[in-house]
Amino acid sequence: MSGRAQLMWDEAVTGYDFGPGHPMDPVRLALTMRLVEAYGLDRGPDAVQVVAARAAGISTLRLVHREDYIDAVRKASADPKAADPAYGIGTEDDPAFAGMHEASALIAGQSVGAAEAVWRGEALHAVNFAGGLHHAMPGGAAGFCIYNDAALAVARLLELGAERVAYVDVDVHHGDGVQAAFWDDPRVLTISLHEHPRTLFPQTGWPEETGGAAAEGSAVNVALPAGTGDEGWLRAFHAVVPELLTAFRPDVLVTQHGADTHFEDPLAHLAVSLDAQRAVAAACHDLAHETAGGRWVALGGGGYAVVDVVPRSWTHLVAIAAGRPIEPTTPVPEEWRHEVYRRTRQGAPPRMTDGRGTGWRDFHGEGYDPADRLDQAVLATRRAVFPAHGLLP
Repeated sequence: MSGRAQLMWDEAVTGYDFGPGHPMDPVRLALTMRLVEAYGLDRGPDAVQVVAARAAGISTLRLVHREDYIDAVRKASADPKAADPAYGIGTEDDPAFAGMHEASALIAGQSVGAAEAVWRGEALHAVNFAGGLHHAMPGGAAGFCIYNDAALAVARLLELGAERVAYVDVDVHHGDGVQAAFWDDPRVLTISLHEHPRTLFPQTGWPEETGGAAAEGSAVNVALPAGTGDEGWLRAFHAVVPELLTAFRPDVLVTQHGADTHFEDPLAHLAVSLDAQRAVAAACHDLAHETAGGRWVALGGGGYAVVDVVPRSWTHLVAIAAGRPIEPTTPVPEEWRHEVYRRTRQGAPPRMTDGRGTGWRDFHGEGYDPADRLDQAVLATRRAVFPAHGLLP
């Protein structure tokens, strides 16, 4: 197997554009790629290999999505005025736009291409930070997501012969579309850490959601209290994810790294720093090596602080996947800061850190505090799913 990492990128993914004023501003993708380039991660003998995959075809999209929904997206793509809100398109969250099918299928194609490269041994790690559109359902768009590239990547791995795939989602929103796609499939373990459904869209992801009758314990949900910061977020991740992955032993680890857990994100209520996001990306890398033979597909996701947070968070992700991690105190390249101002008329952050520490109280070492809402959330998840994996809650 090649040890080289791949970065899936086609500039045309920035055509995934819901229009002015929509939170999902494609400038976040362009600025991330420019920051990757500014650090030279795409150059040199140990550089990440930049690859543009083909758009996902209809047969690939049908691995997850219903044919009538795909037809509805194509119709709205050709004529946005013809969008059918019954399919979730032409709505406030998911406005129809010309070329919507093509841009969405291209993003899906990058995630599927990443999965194929890792499965076939062409790369050990592959990243598609334009992906992670985890809310799209088999028959409808939702939450800024048209095609569910994350679910499609997992489905493609199964089609290629993977017997067990683990999906870990650390976006602030519940990974509901991926959970729904594999609710009854014991071959897929979905783990989502997200803000509690009482306070955030899509109002799902309760710890009691544990998978269908034929796949009990295959869905894992950690519902974090609003206001959770670095220490609690890292404590919850390490109290749930490593043990489950060790027990499940996936053939491939697929992770989703929505940057909207950040304290500056305008659409949610967690208080996580860039430094903690970097620490979780590094932990996912290590867990891929410890439990999945190193095979790791990493995706982007949400994130609406499009200048201050998203490009730095996902550049750290790419650097970790490439084996060239960036020291957090490193100054941001001046050329990128100029590019940020040119595109947005905003100032750029000066360094690759928020200046936070990344320590946490280990759930096993420090014990359970029954008065702590974070610990209550962790224990609720462990009680709901750990016994199904032969683990003590």
